[in-house]
Amino acid sequence: MIQLIQNNLFHGLPNEDPYLATYIEICNTIRLAGVPAEAIKLSLFLFSLAREAKRWLHSIKGNSLKSWDEVVEKFLKKYFPESKTAEGKAAISSFHQFPDESLCEALERFRGLLRKTPTHGFSEPIELNIFIDGLRPQSKQLLDASAGGKIKMKTPDEAMNLIESMHC
Repeated sequence: MIQLIQNNLFHGLPNEDPYLATYIEICNTIRLAGVPAEAIKLSLFLFSLAREAKRWLHSIKGNSLKSWDEVVEKFLKKYFPESKTAEGKAAISSFHQFPDESLCEALERFRGLLRKTPTHGFSEPIELNIFIDGLRPQSKQLLDASAGGKIKMKTPDEAMNLIESMHC
């Protein structure tokens, strides 16, 4: 397991994307009886870092990071500056479906934008509205027809289930 994590090391370099999705995916495959998933993430996090990023983690006083949420907060504050958040939020907010892009391809690309900016701060209903508003008119009409009315009148869960049921 540690080998898998170390194949995806984060070094703390300016050109690296510090989002934690791959690390979390790997940790979510580990199950130990009586050990909370958060404890696994905390214990293995050091093994996902190298060079500057590892030095940064060691520089934090003692065991001051008590929860996975604290680690994520400090890590993103250090390696995902406001400028990257602003850039990512702008990309998410200005999302538009490409002319030759299917609904499913657009959804996957939109989800990629969300993953690339873990600090975007958009709620699920806002994310859904941005996605729908960025679709081509034909895609919106297809969704509205499938919803038996306006897709935006559905709850976010209902709308996403409907979109995903369209072979996405």
